[in-house]
Amino acid sequence: MSNSTFLAFIKEHMLSRHYALRTAEAYIYWIHQYILFHGKEHPKKLNSHHVEDFLTHLVVSKKSAKKTQSLALNALVFLYKDTLLEPIELDMQFRRSDKSRKPPTSTKLSHATP
Repeated sequence: MSNSTFLAFIKEHMLSRHYALRTAEAYIYWIHQYILFHGKEHPKKLNSHHVEDFLTHLVVSKKSAKKTQSLALNALVFLYKDTLLEPIELDMQFRRSDKSRKPPTSTKLSHATP
């Protein structure tokens, strides 16, 4: 990732609020992807329409699953609500993923014994 002081601040803010390290790392990843998607524009200069564009991009271009898109949305809601103190609209119109989790694959072959 980058050496962004902004992203480091968000991670420290999350850890000080007792978020799990793994959750903080996942949120930072998605916030970073959001910033890169919008040409490294600071999120304070962006709005709900930019969030919609990014979430739609995840489904259309990246073929993301529902849980992936949901995690990205949660990260951005946290960014705007808890870090920037500018909550985003809750009735956003973005394309929602209809892709479910891949079914588990088994490497074992089952053989019936007579």
